[in-house]
Amino acid sequence: MISRTEVSAQARESRGRNGPLVEVQEVKKHFIRQVSPLAKACGKKNIVLKAVDGVSLKISKGETLGLVGESGCGKTTLGRVILKLYEPTDGRILFEGEDIGGYSATELLRFRRKAQIIFQNPYASLNPRKTVREIISVPLRNRGVKDPLKREEETIKLLGEVGLSDRYINNYPHQFSGGQRQRISVARALAMQPEFVVADEPVSSLDVSIQAQIINLLDALQGRHKLTYLFIAHDLSVVFYVSDRVAVMYLGEIVEVAETMELFDNPLHPYTKALLSAVPTVEAKEGKKRIILEGTVPTPIDPPRGCRFHTRCFMKKGKVCETEAPRLTLVDDDHLVRCHLFS
Repeated sequence: MISRTEVSAQARESRGRNGPLVEVQEVKKHFIRQVSPLAKACGKKNIVLKAVDGVSLKISKGETLGLVGESGCGKTTLGRVILKLYEPTDGRILFEGEDIGGYSATELLRFRRKAQIIFQNPYASLNPRKTVREIISVPLRNRGVKDPLKREEETIKLLGEVGLSDRYINNYPHQFSGGQRQRISVARALAMQPEFVVADEPVSSLDVSIQAQIINLLDALQGRHKLTYLFIAHDLSVVFYVSDRVAVMYLGEIVEVAETMELFDNPLHPYTKALLSAVPTVEAKEGKKRIILEGTVPTPIDPPRGCRFHTRCFMKKGKVCETEAPRLTLVDDDHLVRCHLFS
């Protein structure tokens, strides 16, 4: 049985040896809603929604970084910005040390082959008018597999890798269950032979009985194909199972990053403490108490001054929380926290 200390040491050694595959540097993504000319004449300004607001992250080769936070905190937006499905408002995204912001159209196509996404909702992410063969053939053609016989062979192989029989190859998405559809989505992503995959809440829309199957599938594929995952989720029990490290996001900012065991055993940020206190357990832990957050729930259109969590915080340091924004500070080995209590 490997101890938690040994797991943490192995994770640190792996990151030091492999280095970052993906690096996000102070990335922002603001969505602007234009007001009407009449509203402008009345003095109203455009509405700016700060979905992602100055996020920095590193994801090492071969690791799974879990990204957690409540709905609307910017998790999905960040994942799509990293893949350039959304253009960042500011900041840089490095892939294998190169800034993808300056990529030409040809270079961007090459990047798309190396970086793929598994969408949250398999009911919406698959084209209902195409068969499984057609769905998987598109990325195979884009990868350069021109021979129809070779494409057929690769399609059958991919279906086998995700646990589906080739007898389903002519079926349409509506003929499958949710779990089977998500397996097809995984096969479609694998067809490009990627190095990096953003898994955007890949099990949240599935039955609990199916979730474990998909999680185990993703874990097996990671080892087989040497994949790197950004695993976006709001279910902390899932994140605990799949992640090497966990980043906690709140209102467009990263508030804490640590190795999985460290974060669950020793959460530092009050928001992380509140999240973990809500995780149900079979055995009641001594001293564990549910933290109910009170106060005003802020909006990314008008985030609070100072620390963005201060309107709901139960561990305030003082007035500095309301006036000065805290920085992401290294507290311990690979444990970062954005809180004035640790700055």
